[in-house]
Amino acid sequence: MRSQWAKLAAISAATVVALSGFLVTAALPALGQDGEARNEERGATHDPQKEFDRLRQRQADAWARKDGAAFAATFTPNGDMVTFNGDHLRTRRGIAVGMQRYFDEYITDSSIRYLSERVRFAGPGLAIIVRTTCLVNAGQNDCRNGSLSANTNVLTWRQGRWLQDSFQNTRVDPLP
Repeated sequence: MRSQWAKLAAISAATVVALSGFLVTAALPALGQDGEARNEERGATHDPQKEFDRLRQRQADAWARKDGAAFAATFTPNGDMVTFNGDHLRTRRGIAVGMQRYFDEYITDSSIRYLSERVRFAGPGLAIIVRTTCLVNAGQNDCRNGSLSANTNVLTWRQGRWLQDSFQNTRVDPLP
């Protein structure tokens, strides 16, 4: 048993994640203090923030097009999404179906405005992003009343890219 732990400890640029009793390893870039990452296998560098921004833009574009499948494509296959009203959408397929229902029946033509963001790395291949957002109705410039939200995005590094694993959206309702 001790030699197995020694082997795991020797793995560089990889993380071991316990999922449902299974051990899974995923190649990860080594994160530097400057926020830039380096994939030692390829010698390539990438900037996680730029990747997070691209993922956020893909989600915003899907929202603007009212495309549930494209919105869900930003999630891992087993991702979770808790909506502003507490619905729990499970799996990429469930998120696609659920969001398409929201787009078709409840969400007016609008765009997401990102007001603030805080990124922190909770470990190799695990990022937590807390954002404040609002919705802007089509043809308008200001945030729609009652649409201010705080959301928590848990991103994981899988197969050479960042994807959302979990998303929790909460409407901001200030205390009197």
